[in-house]
Amino acid sequence: MLKKPELQQHELEMVSVESLVPSEHLLRKIERVVDFGFIHDRVKHLYADNNGRPALDPVVLFKLLLLGYLYGVRSERQLMREVEVNVAYRWFLGLKLRDKVPDASTLSQNRRRRFAESTIYQEIFDEIVLLAVNKGLASGSVLYTDSTHLKANANKNKFDLEQVAVKPQAYLAALDAAVTEDRAGHGKKPLKPSEPEPATRAIKVSRTDKDSGYMVRDGKPKGFFYLDHRTVDGRYAIITDTHVTPANVHDSVPYLGRLDRQRARFGFAIRAVGVDAGYASAAIAQGLEERNIYGVIGYRTPTHRDGYFYKREYRYDETLDVYLCPNGQLLNYRTTNREGYRQYHSDPDQCRNCPVRQRCTQSSNATKVLTRHVWEASRERIDQHRLNRVGKRIYKRRKETVERSFADAKQLHGHRYARMRGLIRVQQQCLLAATAQNIKKIALMRGRIVPNMPLSTLRNALVVHLGLIPRNCQLQTAVSGHI
Repeated sequence: MLKKPELQQHELEMVSVESLVPSEHLLRKIERVVDFGFIHDRVKHLYADNNGRPALDPVVLFKLLLLGYLYGVRSERQLMREVEVNVAYRWFLGLKLRDKVPDASTLSQNRRRRFAESTIYQEIFDEIVLLAVNKGLASGSVLYTDSTHLKANANKNKFDLEQVAVKPQAYLAALDAAVTEDRAGHGKKPLKPSEPEPATRAIKVSRTDKDSGYMVRDGKPKGFFYLDHRTVDGRYAIITDTHVTPANVHDSVPYLGRLDRQRARFGFAIRAVGVDAGYASAAIAQGLEERNIYGVIGYRTPTHRDGYFYKREYRYDETLDVYLCPNGQLLNYRTTNREGYRQYHSDPDQCRNCPVRQRCTQSSNATKVLTRHVWEASRERIDQHRLNRVGKRIYKRRKETVERSFADAKQLHGHRYARMRGLIRVQQQCLLAATAQNIKKIALMRGRIVPNMPLSTLRNALVVHLGLIPRNCQLQTAVSGHI
C-alpha cells in the first residue's frame, strides 16, 4: 500500500555532530593520523598578542583550505556553502551544527595579507612529508620527477613582446672548469676569459599574469601556463617536493637543485631516480653521477636528416680518442669549444673521393665534423641503465607513481588550472594540493604500512644484481626494496 510521506523536517532531534559522521569517513581517518596542532606554533609570530579582534583559529583556516583541495572545490565561496550543509566538514573543523561558518573573505584576506610573504605553506607541506617518513610511507631512496602544466588565469591573445635577459645556467662554472681541464689534457691552451654582453631574447609576456610563461611544446596546448615540477617517493608515491616555474622554463633547469633541497630538508639518502626523456642531458647525467645517484632516464629520439648517417654509426674509441666513420676513416680531435663540446674533424683528402660522402657531409671543404660533450661519457653510462634489468624496473614504476599522482591531482583535486595569478600564489596552490594528496594517502594507508626493510636485507637481495649495476655506484644498498 502506497502512503503519502509525512514531513518531519521540523521535528526536534537530540543528535550530535560526532554521531552523524561515519566512522570510516575519509576525514575521520585523516584526523586519526594527522595532528594539525603544529600550525599554531608556525604562525604565532604573525598574530598580535594583545590587540585586535579575535582571529579565526589558524588550524581551522588551513583545514578549510585543505578541504577545498581534498574535494576539488575551486571556489572559496562555494566551499563555505558546502561547509554550511556538510556535517562531516563541520566535524573536521570542530564546528557545531549551529555555529556560524567563516566568511569566504576571511580566507582571501588572510592569504593576501597575513600569509602573503610567509613560508607557512611550505612548512605545512614539509611537516606532512616528515610524518609520512616517520610512518614508513616514504624513504627517499628512489624518487621520480616529472612536470605538468597548469593553465594560467590569462588570455593567450593578450600579450606584449619583451626583451629579457637570459639567465646563465647554474652548472656553467663546473662546465668551464671541465672545459679547461679537457683542453689541458689535449695539450691545448686555456680559452681566453671573455665577458660577453648579457644575452637577451624576446618572449611573450601576458598582460594579465606577467609571471606565467608562454608554452610551445609538441603535443601540448599553446598559451600561458605554469609548470608544477613534482617529485614523488617510489614506495607509496608520497609527494616529496613540488616547485612551480613559468611554462617556458625547461624541466631540467630546477631538477638537480630540487634533489639537493630534499636531501638537505628531509635527510634523504637518494639512491636512484627515474625521469622521462625531457631530462636527458649531459649536465643532468654528470650531476647525478657527482651525487652518486643511479639515474634512469627515458630515451630521447635524436635529431636526424633523412639520407644521412646517424651519429651512432660513427663509433667512438675512448682509448685513441677518435671517431671511426662508417667507411673506416678516422676523425681526429681538433679542439674543445667554450660550450663544452669536443670537435672531431675528418681528413678532407680522404673524404673527397669517399663513395658514401653524400650520406656523410656535403660541406664545401669536404670535412665531416662531429662533436662530443666533455660529459658525454656520463650521459652514455646513464643511458645504459635504462637497458638493464634494474633500470627497466625502476623506469616502469614512473608511470605508476608520478604520472598517477598528476592524474589524481587533475581529476580529483582541481589541478588543471591556476586558481590565482602570480608565481608565489600558484606555488601556494601546488603546495596545498600536494599536501591534500599526501594526507589522503597517509590516512588511507593507515594499518597497511610496511616497515622499512633493513639495508642488509636489501644488499643480500640485490647481490649487485648479477653485475647489471656498476660496482662503483652505491645504489646497491637500497633499490630493490622500493621498485
